[in-house]
Amino acid sequence: MATMNLRGMGVDALLSLRAEIDKKLGEKRSELEQQLSRLGVESDGGRGWGSGRRSAMKGRKVAPKFRGPGGETWAGRGARPRWLTALIKEGRKIDEFAINKLAVARKGTVAKKSRRKRK
Repeated sequence: MATMNLRGMGVDALLSLRAEIDKKLGEKRSELEQQLSRLGVESDGGRGWGSGRRSAMKGRKVAPKFRGPGGETWAGRGARPRWLTALIKEGRKIDEFAINKLAVARKGTVAKKSRRKRK
């Protein structure tokens, strides 16, 4: 491929070169999309790479797990709220603010169901 002196080209020449490049890239893209469709792979329409799927839990509401003395609640997700941080700095324990104390106490243990062997 011959090297081009882009600095020596005028604006009109650069714009026409840009149009040629855009045309060539468009042709190449359509060729590749046709090849992908023959292989059974879906194109994402130029939005970048990836499946485009969101997490199943994204946007779902979660029941609060902690309640403060002023009635503030926190679900335990994201950054720790200021009211809870201030109370912990005062020497209080996070378990004091748990709404369901049994769930917090058994936090590390998971109940397993026993299975019977079928004959």
